[in-house]
Amino acid sequence: MKIAVTAWKFGTAGVAQDLAEQGEIAEAMGFDSFWLPENHFSGPAAIPSPLMLLAAIASRTSKIRLGSTSYLLPIRNPILAAEEVAVLDRLSAGRVILGIGRGFQDVMFKIFNIPRKEKRAIFRENLQVMISAWRGDPIDHYDGKDIFLSPLPVQRPHPPLWVAAFGPLAIKQAGSLGLPYIASPVEGLVNLKNNITQHQNHVEEAGHAPLDTVPIMRTVFVTENSSLERKVRDSLSNEALGRLRETELNLDDWAIVGSPGYVRDRLSEYRESLGMNYLIARGRIQGIENHEQIKSHELLIGL
Repeated sequence: MKIAVTAWKFGTAGVAQDLAEQGEIAEAMGFDSFWLPENHFSGPAAIPSPLMLLAAIASRTSKIRLGSTSYLLPIRNPILAAEEVAVLDRLSAGRVILGIGRGFQDVMFKIFNIPRKEKRAIFRENLQVMISAWRGDPIDHYDGKDIFLSPLPVQRPHPPLWVAAFGPLAIKQAGSLGLPYIASPVEGLVNLKNNITQHQNHVEEAGHAPLDTVPIMRTVFVTENSSLERKVRDSLSNEALGRLRETELNLDDWAIVGSPGYVRDRLSEYRESLGMNYLIARGRIQGIENHEQIKSHELLIGL
């Protein structure tokens, strides 16, 4: 199983420098990839342009893969987006994993003048344009000549594409495209198992080969300090009050927090029950010091 990590510290004054430092730490520890989300109009922690920040991380690393959990296609011109992805893939020597999504913030759709009800159709159309351009198909004709995307990505025909999805329609769309899907990190285990099964069914119904990547994003914190474990659990429980859609869930339904032995056993359960073979470990826990989070990551990668 491959293990990846998300950025665990946001909203600081030197955003790019801090994220690049985290990428360096994650690479030195041996994580397979380092991931950033995309979000808009959310204050100091907003990341409206994840590829630009991943480029900063690429400049300070050499091996770790670089992932976006939800590069939002409906709000972008597809040719410009295809160019930016290709440039990042070139800059990083072929290390991009492109997680793509539709978005959910009402204010974002309003400000970008995108009809929310059309986001899935726009997503599919934009993705098709991008894939065609990455393949090297003509993107237009001008003055009697074909126009092609340039540069093309290092990874041919394009970087791995994973789809961030929540809800049956989004999961069906991801499956019909034959692409792995990334569930919400606060999805309960029962729903997560059902959704993975539905996704796999949609992949098969659309005539695609079975997928060999099953990524799961979970909040993971590993510690041998019982008081620190209680602190993390309290922080996550307070955070969940404003985030969870399934209000009946308890912490252990969506997070893995505990001793190395406990976390190892839980990850084994995830592999056996969900087929997980790619863990994206989410950090960024309120009230937890940077050195505590780094220690947790060291213990996780050492399991």
